[in-house]
Amino acid sequence: MQIVDFEPRFAEAFRTLNEAWITRFFVMEPKDAEIINDPQGKIIDRGGHVFLAVEDDRPVGCVALVRMDDGGFELAKMAVDEASQGRGNAKALMNACIERARAVGASRLYLESNASLTPARALYRASGFQDLPPDRRLPSPYSRADVWMELRLSSCAPNAAAGTET
Repeated sequence: MQIVDFEPRFAEAFRTLNEAWITRFFVMEPKDAEIINDPQGKIIDRGGHVFLAVEDDRPVGCVALVRMDDGGFELAKMAVDEASQGRGNAKALMNACIERARAVGASRLYLESNASLTPARALYRASGFQDLPPDRRLPSPYSRADVWMELRLSSCAPNAAAGTET
């Protein structure tokens, strides 16, 4: 497995990987469709990043870093194909996000999730994310969002997420 940066040839995989997990647990919302149908325009062209986990030349996972106005990134649209789960893909994608955010001088990583996504929340906590108090939560475009977390990068030692398990 390798983690690679987004290329236009991965646009369909980014869309289908995200559609699969969203429709499995929730319903597609307008903001979902906007982002997964145009990762180049909605993420990369606005200063963000998209990574894909690739096994045998096949994308099996993805994640996005959406640039925020405060100098941080929102970690979004993390998905791993159901058949490829449990093999370290999510952990590798998370590590790529943390490394890239540090490399470009981001102040923090922010995310919104749902309490029912227990394995995802375990990964976030193992990677150093902490729950945000209500007064620091941003309004969410997602009705499913009931978890808000962040990882402050300025107080986090390099490679702190290395060695964590999902």
